[in-house]
Amino acid sequence: MAAGKLKTTYICSECGYESLKWLGHCPSCGEWNTFVEEVVNTSKEKGRSVVSSLRSKPVLIKDIVLNDKEIRIKTGDAEFDRVMGGGIVSGSIVLVGGEPGIGKSTLMLQVAVKLSGLKILYVSGEESQQQIKMRYDRIGNNDMNNIYILNETDVDVIMEQTKEIQPDMVIVDSIQTMFCGSLDSSAGSISQIKECTALFQQYAKSSHVPVFLIGHITKDGAIAGPKILEHIVDVVVMFEGERNYGYRILRAIKNRFGSSSELGIYLMQQNGLTEVSNPSEVLISKNTENLSGVCLAATLEGLRPIIIEIQALVSTAAYGMPQRTTTGFDYRRLNMLLAVLEKRCNFKLASKDVFLNITGGIKVDDPAIDLAVVCAILSSTVDIPLDHDCCFAGEIGLSGEIRPVTHIEKRLSEAEKIGFKRMLVSGYGIEKLNRHNSSIEIVPVNRVDEAFRHLFG
Repeated sequence: MAAGKLKTTYICSECGYESLKWLGHCPSCGEWNTFVEEVVNTSKEKGRSVVSSLRSKPVLIKDIVLNDKEIRIKTGDAEFDRVMGGGIVSGSIVLVGGEPGIGKSTLMLQVAVKLSGLKILYVSGEESQQQIKMRYDRIGNNDMNNIYILNETDVDVIMEQTKEIQPDMVIVDSIQTMFCGSLDSSAGSISQIKECTALFQQYAKSSHVPVFLIGHITKDGAIAGPKILEHIVDVVVMFEGERNYGYRILRAIKNRFGSSSELGIYLMQQNGLTEVSNPSEVLISKNTENLSGVCLAATLEGLRPIIIEIQALVSTAAYGMPQRTTTGFDYRRLNMLLAVLEKRCNFKLASKDVFLNITGGIKVDDPAIDLAVVCAILSSTVDIPLDHDCCFAGEIGLSGEIRPVTHIEKRLSEAEKIGFKRMLVSGYGIEKLNRHNSSIEIVPVNRVDEAFRHLFG
């Protein structure tokens, strides 16, 4: 067969738009400086599309029969299974992203260790076998013989080894180090990442073997490589956390087999990652002294209620321009809430420094914590502590009204389980709330100024 012709094309790393020449501005997505050069092979086998069309035939959906290969694989890690939607689906391809050193490799090695009845192929393109063995010994499981370690970056060689070993699961660390010999570009380029991911996807779907791809992220927090990488895979999860905190959060960004709003919480220790079954207790400080600016909120991550602690500090701006600093909370939403307090409650905060922190190093984007954020700011402003047995759940509107939030029963149940006596919620629709077998006092408030009068008189 004659060798195929090589052609140079330019592809937008954001949307995948192709051009025959380099462009500074993508006409499809509007981004600048996103075109990268890619060498493609223009040869095609004659009649290939005809053969493929003859092999593929439409089937009525009622005639499709699910077999045992669609059953989820339980890992024994409750947090990991929750994020995956109840377990690992056979034939799925999962992308695990996170910052360097956050614990991605440790997490996947622990998952492999817990799957004691399965044969695991761990492909490492970054670490040596000795380094992986040291981490394996640190985890504390030295009697497992089902994990095979392969130091290789050539995808063709990896595919040959999968045929020989016949693993039940494949872990690739990382996809940015893999390369395909049929392409001239170097490992980590857009063309290599896309081609290698497509090959692993083809292997996963044809063999019904789940494949986990560990991926690097850019300085902006996005997964390195083309955006099409996230479209190819079935599940995208991010492993997050602050280096100064021991807690790590596994968050689902995309999940074709379950909810994309779930998260799992771990504690990084010397012997690996430990599951945190009750995050509300570890995210709340044990300080019994009443301090101003501290407020507790009932948030929801996916279907999981969590009680978090919000700390606010309001002080006079001593250096000219007032500062607005947030940790774990949206900076723009904080400015919106401050504007509501300024307009609706007549609090003069334009000349004040406002610092807001969600303890534990987690990031929350649930609008239901608006009421708790506002109450923490008000508490710090008047320097009056809030009752430690009171919890909050409510969204703040631009007119100062407190709007109802979803799944209020779950939030109330979690607050009651932790030991709270009262909970401030929106008064709108409170008559529909199911209060059976609930001992927690529900305090309905409709506006921000009404909540202020109730808390501070």
